[in-house]
Amino acid sequence: MRVATGFSVTVLAAAGIGHGVVTSLDTEISRVDAFKDMKNRPKGGNGMNVLLVGTDGREKITKAEKQKYRLGGAPCHCTDTIMIVHLSEDRDRASVVSLPRDSYAEMPEHVDRNSGDKHKPHPVKMNAAYAEGGPNLTVRTVENMTKVKIDHYMEVDFTSFMKTVDVLGGVEICTARPLKDSYTGLDLPVGTHKLNGGAALQYVRTRHVDGTSDLGRMQRQQRFLAALISKATGSGVLLNPLKFRDVSRTLLGSVRADKGFGTNEMLALGRAMRGFSPSSSEFTTVPLRSKGVLVPGIGSTLKWDPQRSAKLFKALREDRPLAAHGARRKAIVDVSPQQIRVQVDNAAGTPGLGKRVDTALRSTGFRTTRAPGNFVGKPLPRTVVAYDPRWDRSAKSLATALPGSQLRAVKGQGATLKVFAGQDFKQVRPVRAEDAYQGEFGALTGDQVVCQS
Repeated sequence: MRVATGFSVTVLAAAGIGHGVVTSLDTEISRVDAFKDMKNRPKGGNGMNVLLVGTDGREKITKAEKQKYRLGGAPCHCTDTIMIVHLSEDRDRASVVSLPRDSYAEMPEHVDRNSGDKHKPHPVKMNAAYAEGGPNLTVRTVENMTKVKIDHYMEVDFTSFMKTVDVLGGVEICTARPLKDSYTGLDLPVGTHKLNGGAALQYVRTRHVDGTSDLGRMQRQQRFLAALISKATGSGVLLNPLKFRDVSRTLLGSVRADKGFGTNEMLALGRAMRGFSPSSSEFTTVPLRSKGVLVPGIGSTLKWDPQRSAKLFKALREDRPLAAHGARRKAIVDVSPQQIRVQVDNAAGTPGLGKRVDTALRSTGFRTTRAPGNFVGKPLPRTVVAYDPRWDRSAKSLATALPGSQLRAVKGQGATLKVFAGQDFKQVRPVRAEDAYQGEFGALTGDQVVCQS
């Protein structure tokens, strides 16, 4: 009885501290009227939808930090990042959908907050909504395009982002390819890295490391958010009221939110997040058409795929998962298996081994010839991946799928890689590229994108 009573008192005390902490935080949040005079809104569904936008506000960053992290120039007061965060009705799942800032958007009728001019509906890039009409027009534009009712609005700038990462003690990020961007100063070799606030900002802002531009940047932002959730839920932050206060105060100190996002909502989110893990979250980007659209006076825009995007947002409204949860985790490689052509030969002398390896490689995405051959010569004790040196990155990706295999360079072999399945072969390890999406909506769960232990 004494133990039970003592435990109850402790829980109640912690809850009291938690409520007091959150109540004090409520008064520190800057407020915006993101839903003022909004009419003809979409019908609400199950769960909670938060429109999360990242702005380029940098007024509070020191001169030294601006120079170190390449944050020079005047802020454009626009949205660098736009995401819909859906928290399921049972609070067991968070779905994050990235909306490209260069998306072709039909902006509704509005009054320009800068000039005071009244504008009729017209086409723009999505991030122009914030520049012309702030949070209110941004919410209206997103709701108009997605038919998803937004329940809350949150706006995070560079300063709060950097400080929050630092208070958490840094966040771990993995990369299967070198990431170097002269624009942001990011320079990460292959491997695992613990990023502080400034380096983390470089990572999520980088868009010049390859040809994927903003789409690649959104994928890195999603991976970082998954890693952030992993750090917050795995380090006891959400179970420690004082630590929770420090992190929340840092984050919310320069956050702007709608007037309805208050103490009760923060407590509900805190309780939900305590049971979270990376596998509780899922990430995707709105499906796009293969080609962009050039709009006179606006420039090149990204057009959403009408059928697939409508299906995605219908799933959000109906509170359905976007990704297959509990799916087998895949190792991250540099080159997508779908880009690698492979010829398999049975080099162990075991009947049917060639076909078994060919089928296993094809099931994880490799473009096998489906015509396995037989190696001529003495059986090989170890599996060999033969490759032309010009395709060395592809060879390393294939070797990752064949644990224990040996790489052998063969000049002039050409684009097709060869696998000589040896006597040591046991199984094919599932792999995926960093930028390869799976499933109907291209959604991945958080545990599939964070660093493997």
